[in-house]
Amino acid sequence: MTATDTPPATVDAAPGRARGRRPRPRRGALLLAGLTAGLLLVALFAAGRGQVAIAPAEVLGSVLHRLGLDVGPRPAAPHGESALWLVRFPRVALAAVVGAALGCSGAVMQGVFGNPLAEPGVIGVSAGAALGAALAIVTGVTVLGGWTVPAAAFAGGLVTTWLVYALARSGGRTEVVTLVLTGVAVNAVAGAAIGLLMFVADESGVQAIAFWNLGSLAQASWSAVGLAAPCLAVGLVAALTDARRLDLLALGEPAARHLGVDVERLRVRMIVVTALLGAAAVAFTGIISFIGLVVPHLVRMVAGPGHRLLLPASALGGAIVVIAADLAARTLVDYQELPLGVLSAVVGGPAFFWLLRRTRDRAGGWA
Repeated sequence: MTATDTPPATVDAAPGRARGRRPRPRRGALLLAGLTAGLLLVALFAAGRGQVAIAPAEVLGSVLHRLGLDVGPRPAAPHGESALWLVRFPRVALAAVVGAALGCSGAVMQGVFGNPLAEPGVIGVSAGAALGAALAIVTGVTVLGGWTVPAAAFAGGLVTTWLVYALARSGGRTEVVTLVLTGVAVNAVAGAAIGLLMFVADESGVQAIAFWNLGSLAQASWSAVGLAAPCLAVGLVAALTDARRLDLLALGEPAARHLGVDVERLRVRMIVVTALLGAAAVAFTGIISFIGLVVPHLVRMVAGPGHRLLLPASALGGAIVVIAADLAARTLVDYQELPLGVLSAVVGGPAFFWLLRRTRDRAGGWA
């Protein structure tokens, strides 16, 4: 069976085609340009908001002066320059990296599983990272100083993902349904383990675990950005390298194999990519839900299902959403910061329900 033999209904659902037509390159370029511009605008606005108000023009002027260009005004507020470069810019940069990692990993997961409900949490990345962080907090290990908890979270995400894959693999193959169900089981066990650790921890440990699980960018720093950004770059490049194979996989496993795709190896590579992206994001911010689930859906409505455009667009969209969500989390209540993970769930839950109803109504119900 070849792509040309595929029935019209299947071709319409295949990546890179929308109602039998290939998406125009110009439309994709315009979408990426628009998202990039939107990301820069949101970043400039977010960097200027806070207890020390700085106008967007002054934020831009500060950046240009740092680049050696004597253009634009510098921040007029006292300590405005320090507030930007020591607090605001690291936070905005980390929010962009984390959002991009979550958006890209969600798009990869949905492509690999062929399931619109897939996200990094499905294969245990978030739960494993939370368990690793909780273990570091309760045991009081400080081998890496202030980096101990993020390192433990990163390792926990990778180990849990490997465990899910190892348990789901049978006879040299990994079935998607088995992988998802194994992920659900491992997530439940990890959640129970976290609850047990909170039970035996002292009051400060319980508060630290709870705060970490709620998600926050309060600990953002240039060092965190420097560690998370390479993980994002490697994961995004690896995913884009396999974008065409992900498109073929959407035709179904038999068709993809007939067209020369080693489905099992592709699935393993993409699971590793998802674990890298998800663990890098969760390690520095805690659990931020729904970004990897909702953002690829929203982008797919505009970009179509082709992964060459969907992956970078989802990364840009995720960065925009997390920066905007973090801005809301730290400015909605005066002198208080709302948990970012809670805010993303409050907004993302209804948004996903709307997407679910919309998809079901357009499909005429679920088969």
